[in-house]
Amino acid sequence: MGSVGNVKKPSQSSSEPKARYETQTLLIDADDTLWENNIYFERAIARFISFLNHKESSPAQVRGVLNEVERESVVKHGYGLHSFAHSLVQTFERLSVEPITPELHAQINSFCHTIADHPIETLPEVPQTLEYLSPRHHLILMTKGAILEQTGKIERSGLKEYFAATEVVAEKDEAAYARIVEKYELTRASTWMIGNSPKSDINPALATGLNAVFIPHGDTWILEHADVDTAPPAQRLLTIPRFADLREHF
Repeated sequence: MGSVGNVKKPSQSSSEPKARYETQTLLIDADDTLWENNIYFERAIARFISFLNHKESSPAQVRGVLNEVERESVVKHGYGLHSFAHSLVQTFERLSVEPITPELHAQINSFCHTIADHPIETLPEVPQTLEYLSPRHHLILMTKGAILEQTGKIERSGLKEYFAATEVVAEKDEAAYARIVEKYELTRASTWMIGNSPKSDINPALATGLNAVFIPHGDTWILEHADVDTAPPAQRLLTIPRFADLREHF
């Protein structure tokens, strides 16, 4: 787990109006919650499948193989572009009768470069909503993936100023949430995890005793799909259609 920046408490001047709600700690996901992410991978995958142009397997079958390879790659290599590039190469090797030459390897890697070079595209009203929430609540950005990739996106997004702290973790599971709770001495009853992934954002947070806000995204990565758990007694689970709707609840 990596920390970025110093922990700070949000300030609120006496001239500001009193908040409608008690101060809460909001753990906020990044990819596909604050900014677009998976759509760029989907576009790269579409280009890869077209490039492979498999004569016997349909695009859906090729995608099925890639999904399985990605599951294996996550275990071995974690998340991020390095793992994704490895998955594309492995999928090509499994499905193609041609040996993978340096030229083919470079072509496959070029699909990943288009993702790395893409500017950050924040989702609608994200900056305005963070500006509203930041003086009223304790905001911690919690994202998973390769530290350099994630911190680079955070810096380029221009959103870092709204957060008291930033955490980049290798995996979002119960153990990771428990470590965050302990590190920041959080009160579970007043802490919420906000994100688009049932698998990484919602279910493990609920299992750790936190509240959660589920904001579905139409292009959530298939490996993050899962049924959303029911909140246990004394915990709360909200489902809202847009990040901006947080202003109605916090």
